[in-house]
Amino acid sequence: MAGPHKGPRRGWRRGKAAPVAPQSVDSADAPAAAESLKLQKMLAQAGLGSRRDMEEWVREGRITVNGKPAHIGMRVAAGDVVKVDQRVVRWPESRKPPRILVYHKPEGEITSRDDPQERATVFDKLPRMRGARWVAVGRLDFNTCGLLVFTTSGELANRFTHPRFAVEREYAVRTLGRLTPEATERLKSGINLDDGRAHCESVADEGGEGANHWYRIVVKEGRNRVVRRMFDALGLKVSRLMRTRFGIISLPPQLKRGQLHELPPGEVRRVMTWLGMMPTPHEPADRASAETRSRRRRSSPAR
Repeated sequence: MAGPHKGPRRGWRRGKAAPVAPQSVDSADAPAAAESLKLQKMLAQAGLGSRRDMEEWVREGRITVNGKPAHIGMRVAAGDVVKVDQRVVRWPESRKPPRILVYHKPEGEITSRDDPQERATVFDKLPRMRGARWVAVGRLDFNTCGLLVFTTSGELANRFTHPRFAVEREYAVRTLGRLTPEATERLKSGINLDDGRAHCESVADEGGEGANHWYRIVVKEGRNRVVRRMFDALGLKVSRLMRTRFGIISLPPQLKRGQLHELPPGEVRRVMTWLGMMPTPHEPADRASAETRSRRRRSSPAR
């Protein structure tokens, strides 16, 4: 039940903790040649969805390359004819920056385009586009509110959400009851769930009134309902869950529930630089590319 305390403790600054940059990826992500790309990466960069979505489309037989069924891992070049459901896909424009939308999701909306129950979906409020589509960067479940990010770049969405990049997600959690010191330590050290072990990078007490208490936590994964399940395992019911930060993107304090905000080009470039998708300021592109490939080779696990 909701008590008189309506939100996190006054003065709590969203996104105050400095987010950690994504971890390096292995060299398999670097194109073997500048003129070719892995099929699922090309489709993601064209704005059709995440790499995982594209791999599923390949398995479903929806994609052809030069008139033949596509397969996972194949490479394509600008001269290849790639089709999805018989519609030709244009080669992604590398110079055209993606768009990024920030949405303050209210409870009661699903993060899906289709729902058999015909519930409200977050995609209903997004601006329509021609030649591209909005990709949700991760998900929030029906009863969770807060920051939801959309982009036209499947590659950007993949770098935010794939486990190997370990991007931070920050949440405000309201519970019925309080964490004991032992329970807080368990959240940090790890809790066994039915799909594996999960833990919080940090747990901060944000105060509360009556039976309700607020905590600010940071996790680096997006498994289904992972925050609620960790607290359930400790015997605490989550009465409200709100995402306040994803990587370096924070929920703007002035953005009300149900409202959208598009990041300006400068902010988009900052996000892409942080994700390693473009060189840092004043760094030549060819030098940055070579150094990035070198770092990826050094950080790749032995095969």
